[in-house]
Amino acid sequence: MALVVQKYGGSSVATKDLIESVARRAVATKRAGHQVVVVLSAMKGETDRLLNLAHSISETPSPREVDTLISTGEQITIALFSMICSTMGEKVKSFLGFQAGIKTDDAHTRARIMDIDASRIKTELAKNRIAVVAGFQGINRHGDITTLGRGGSDTTAVALAIALKAKVCEIYTDVDGIYTTDPNICDSARRIDKICYDEMLELASLGAKVMEIRSVELAMNYGVRIHVRHALTQSPGTIICEEDADMERTPVRGVTSSVQEGRITLLKVPDKPGVAARILEIISKAGIVIDMIIQNQSFSSNGDDNIWTDFSFTVPASDYKTTLDLMTAAGKEIGASKVVGDNNIAKVSLVGVGMRNHAGVATLMFKTLASEGINICMISTSEIKISCIIEKKYAELAVRALHIAFNLGAPV
Repeated sequence: MALVVQKYGGSSVATKDLIESVARRAVATKRAGHQVVVVLSAMKGETDRLLNLAHSISETPSPREVDTLISTGEQITIALFSMICSTMGEKVKSFLGFQAGIKTDDAHTRARIMDIDASRIKTELAKNRIAVVAGFQGINRHGDITTLGRGGSDTTAVALAIALKAKVCEIYTDVDGIYTTDPNICDSARRIDKICYDEMLELASLGAKVMEIRSVELAMNYGVRIHVRHALTQSPGTIICEEDADMERTPVRGVTSSVQEGRITLLKVPDKPGVAARILEIISKAGIVIDMIIQNQSFSSNGDDNIWTDFSFTVPASDYKTTLDLMTAAGKEIGASKVVGDNNIAKVSLVGVGMRNHAGVATLMFKTLASEGINICMISTSEIKISCIIEKKYAELAVRALHIAFNLGAPV
């Protein structure tokens, strides 16, 4: 008998009929001889509805009260799910985040799990019950309800799998696994049978929406095997696990894009120690996360000894306006000649652990984009990733062209 954690996302529990369908799957897993913990999201659209309601009352509602409000979405789902399981003749008990012992820090609407006391869940499992847990939420040291941010139910599920030493954490969603690219963009996108944590982390951070990045980080740190599957089919899905030799056979495993990007450039910044640190300090204090950073050193064309740099970086589109305003003020402070921004950009990326031992990946990528008339504005690389900033209008064309160029639609 194994302990299995199953998480069902909002699209999988969007209606009573869908909740009944996933309940049948959970019950079947239990009747196959396993202990089952189910983590549920709110019904599709419910969290957005509650957020809109909050913002109809105030442009800046209290984060504490927002958490109290939006956490009710999962409360509805776990209650309905538990009622349905009971009608099927199964013993079941539901838990809100705090009842499940999920303790977080104090960062309302974006809290992080600090600890889990899973004793109550273990007690119910020992009584042969299905334990049903509200995802996305916990409680802080003050006894206040907190929520974990978008995709937080994935994090809840993985954290519970760690605390309970589960055999596997099954993530059920409305797609049947991780694909080589977005099937809505590229018809030849292929489901990947198995992908390593590092590749999944890169894909998640670069725009792939199937998995939440914090949940993958947790799984990697504790060696939790994740199985991504379709909630309504028997598709084998995708396993996220440790890297193995098979994963290095091909240089690229996936291509992804993000159009939610903004680029800021400070022109002719004085080339002296501490300037870059000052720029980044201002941004970090505002709680804004920077992605790509490029600094180019330039010399005066007048033959004197003047040296300056152009400092460029990208931020999420949601932070673009705030960052541009901050940098416009900072530019005057540090002596930049001008600050410019562009939010009409996209980031397209290749990911694969096979890049470590395959030459020519960047060359083929750049040639492919050039053949489509796509200009590259910025380039960033890591051991298993190459990202380019291009014009937003070319994002889908770039994805399709690169998918073909690296033969990602062919079976492995």
